[in-house]
Amino acid sequence: MGEMAQKISKVDHKELLDILNTAFAEEWLAYYQYWIAARIMSGPMSLSIGEEFKEHAHEEKEHAELLATRIIELGGTPLIDPNDWSKAAKCKYDAPTDENVLAIVKQVLTAERCAVARYQQICDMCFGKDYQTFKISAQILEQELDHEQDMEDYITDITKIIQPA
Repeated sequence: MGEMAQKISKVDHKELLDILNTAFAEEWLAYYQYWIAARIMSGPMSLSIGEEFKEHAHEEKEHAELLATRIIELGGTPLIDPNDWSKAAKCKYDAPTDENVLAIVKQVLTAERCAVARYQQICDMCFGKDYQTFKISAQILEQELDHEQDMEDYITDITKIIQPA
């Protein structure tokens, strides 16, 4: 972090780096959750949802890249060992043991809701204190909110297909 940025920042940098690394780990786990789910799910709408999941996986990877860059800018080091991701993450990865599309979408919805809470937490921490981190977190939060809505819509649509009115 530059000298002037350090002077104006009002955020505990250790705490911020810790939470950014937590989010970084969660993004890589979310990437994999979407990536693998897109390939193994079956059932109503699974092909179209799988294509959407591939796009979401790409977005989660972009989030990890944004976070890694910001962690480095702040003088930290992103978690470099993938084995540490599940240890650091508070939003846990649930392996899709049931290939049914509805079960998988529900798992992903839980993960997305956790991500929404994580980025709201970072935004709250940085609002008025670290503009750049706030801006990055708000950008990611916007996409996570869209992902949450997508999962809710899929659940509604799939439920209508398997349980018509």
